[in-house]
Amino acid sequence: MLSDGTEVFIVIPNEAAPPEVRGDPEVLRTLGAHRPRSRRWLTRGAILLVVLAAATALAVWLRDRAGAKPLEQFVTARVERKDLRETVTATGTLSPLDSVEVGAEVTGRVIRVNVDINDQVQAGQVLVEIDPEQLEARVEEAAAQLASAEASLKNAKATAKEAELKAARMRELHQRGLVSSQELETAEAGLDRANAQVATATAQITVARAGLKAAKTSRGKALIRSPIDGIVLARTVEPGQTVTAGFQTPVLFTLARDLTQMRLLVDVDEADVGKVREGQKASFVVDAYPRREFPSEVLRLNNLPKPDSTVITYEALLRVDNAERLLRPGMTATATIVTSQKPQVLTVPNAALRFEPTAKSASAERPRPGLPLPGIRIGGGPRRPPEGARPDAGARRQETVYVVEGGQPKAIAVRVGGSDGQITEISSDALREGMEVIVDAVEVRE
Repeated sequence: MLSDGTEVFIVIPNEAAPPEVRGDPEVLRTLGAHRPRSRRWLTRGAILLVVLAAATALAVWLRDRAGAKPLEQFVTARVERKDLRETVTATGTLSPLDSVEVGAEVTGRVIRVNVDINDQVQAGQVLVEIDPEQLEARVEEAAAQLASAEASLKNAKATAKEAELKAARMRELHQRGLVSSQELETAEAGLDRANAQVATATAQITVARAGLKAAKTSRGKALIRSPIDGIVLARTVEPGQTVTAGFQTPVLFTLARDLTQMRLLVDVDEADVGKVREGQKASFVVDAYPRREFPSEVLRLNNLPKPDSTVITYEALLRVDNAERLLRPGMTATATIVTSQKPQVLTVPNAALRFEPTAKSASAERPRPGLPLPGIRIGGGPRRPPEGARPDAGARRQETVYVVEGGQPKAIAVRVGGSDGQITEISSDALREGMEVIVDAVEVRE
């Protein structure tokens, strides 16, 4: 112990320890001298060797991994015979086959509305009643004008009769030499004026009768009637509302003749319009019934494109049977028009026509058997037809597909027909049903 109170411990080596200390196990355990030195160094050396061996193995594995060459492994699909259906898709809106807008032809206040939306109506049924007070006054005024015209006609006829008698006496007196020629001429001119007044009065009666007829017709139009048998689709009038018939007739109701038969107007893109024909079968779906297809048929395809459209489209009219009353006017529908149907034709997936082998495919080693692993799509340059291939003189264009032969892709020329977007019709002398064509390639490492 030092002067400041600090305790100091002195470790005595095992060889320099006194005999009584060297033989004491407790002292040896405390001093850490109970193990032989040679055993501790042996343990440390073994651990070091294990670490070195592991590091060497990791370095060798990384070197081999970095130097491994990627291999192409091809994904194939079978050439099959299937029913091929070519279609054109277009969207449009459902509408009634025959709809009529009912308006007011006279001005007045609505005193009664007899129908509402979705009501069934018959032709001639009164839909709206307009206050006829002013119209009745016009009828009475027209009737008075007619009576006045008839009275004027009677007066004109009496005047004409009097003028005719006077002219007859003047002729007789002129023959006797009792009156001058001037007096005779005056009498005959008066007769002509009287006859003209008769004609004028007659014309005024015709005008008055026409006015009375128009007034009665307007009074009758105060009762707005249904022009067709159908259903009320829309109503825009309420009792107490004043309607004004001016240059534009106000629309009060929209009627549809029969909702069991409707039409679908779809916009066909200009790229597909060459495939669509009248009479082709079609089907469509609506958002209200997404799992149900409704049958249809193309009735008409317009020759002129739709106006005011940035994309050139042509309107096609499709017939719709709505006997179940599930469809409603205004629904948006997506129609599929069947332009061609071919039973049991030779087909390949469209991916087989898009596949292009890379330049290293010719020198790549044969892929190991097994399922393809996910990897990188192998792309290529522009497609080139195989050697010896001649262009097809028919309507079908010539394409190239690849099959695996000897572990490498081999090009086969095919003639391509129609497609439904997933599979394509082909014909080839070298390609048969059941063969496998390449649709993709992945990179795998050994």
